Amino acid sequence: MLLGDEIIGRAYTQERTSGRRLVHADLLAMVQADEALGWRRRPHPVRLAVSLEPCVMCLGAAMAMRVDECCFALEPPSDGGAALAAAWRPSPDLPWFAPPKLFGGIRREESRSLFRRYRETAPESGARRWAQSLLTVSSPATGP
Repeated sequence: MLLGDEIIGRAYTQERTSGRRLVHADLLAMVQADEALGWRRRPHPVRLAVSLEPCVMCLGAAMAMRVDECCFALEPPSDGGAALAAAWRPSPDLPWFAPPKLFGGIRREESRSLFRRYRETAPESGARRWAQSLLTVSSPATGP
């Protein structure tokens, strides 16, 4: 998470290490940033940079936190929230409760390389098969 050029939150996904479900990297980074920022006025845009397009849960958290922009590398084949963000229509009563601007494809090949390395070293599992699916997704029109 960035506020202007300042890093205000960082994390990695911890499902396996923590034995919990609600520990996606983007969600954990936003919790850190929220603790640092609180309700104070933000002099700069808040940006989230992640390896994967935010899932619906993380997209909702980004909306509640008023993240301005989200940059991501890869679009997961089944659980990304970009389609929901594109269809979202803010309420006139809460115009600030809107999805961040999404920018996909940022450092795409570097991220694919990380998932390729994971796939090559991880034991056979659903997570390993899911990582493989990220390597075969074609680049959509969300572009950088």
